[in-house]
Amino acid sequence: MTTPFIIGIAGGSGSGKSTVTRKVLEAIGSDQAAVIVQDYYYRDQSHLSFEQRLGTNYDHPQAFDWPLLVEHIADLRNGLGIDMPVYDFARHNRAEETVRVEPAPVIVIEGLFPLYDAALREMMSLKIFVDTDADVRFIRRLQRDIAERGRTTDSVIEQYLATVRPMHNQFIEPTKRFADVILPHGANEPAVDIITTKVASLIA
Repeated sequence: MTTPFIIGIAGGSGSGKSTVTRKVLEAIGSDQAAVIVQDYYYRDQSHLSFEQRLGTNYDHPQAFDWPLLVEHIADLRNGLGIDMPVYDFARHNRAEETVRVEPAPVIVIEGLFPLYDAALREMMSLKIFVDTDADVRFIRRLQRDIAERGRTTDSVIEQYLATVRPMHNQFIEPTKRFADVILPHGANEPAVDIITTKVASLIA
C-alpha cells in the first residue's frame, strides 16, 4: 500500500475504543501500525494556573488542539514521522516529553472525537464508532480514573454529571452518523474480528 489505511475509532469514555485498537494491532502486528491517541492532543495550558486548569471542560471538542492533530495525521499520511505530545493528567497540562511516531501502513486515531472534525474524517479510510451503554461506560471510567489518575469517587461522579454525560449527548453521540461501522455493545468480538480480518488483508 502506498497510501496508509487510516482508521478513526471514536466513542464515549469507557466505550471500549482501546480494546478495538488493541485487537487491530494484534491482527496486523504492532510494527504495521501507528497509533495516535487523541487524549494526548489536549491544548497546552501553560498560560493558565493549576486552579484554572481544573476548570477546563476536557469533554468538549474545544479542549483539543485540532490544528496540531490534523497536521500530524497529514504528515504521517505523507510519510513523515511526528513527535506526538504527551498529556500529564495529574498536572492538567501537556508534558515536556513527546513520543516519536513513524509512518506505517495503518494509522489508528483513537479518542472521543476522531469523527468530529471534517478535515480529519476526509483523510480516513474507515470510520468506526464504538457504541456502549451509558452505565457500562460510567463504571469503566470510574474504575480507570480512580486506579490510573488518582481521582476520588465523588470527583468522578461530579465530573460525569457536570460535563461527561452532557458533552457525550451533545457532541460525541451525534458523530455516530459519520461512521462507516457502528460496533453495538462495545468491542464485541464478532464485529471486531470482521474489521481486523479486513484490515489485515489490505496490508498482506
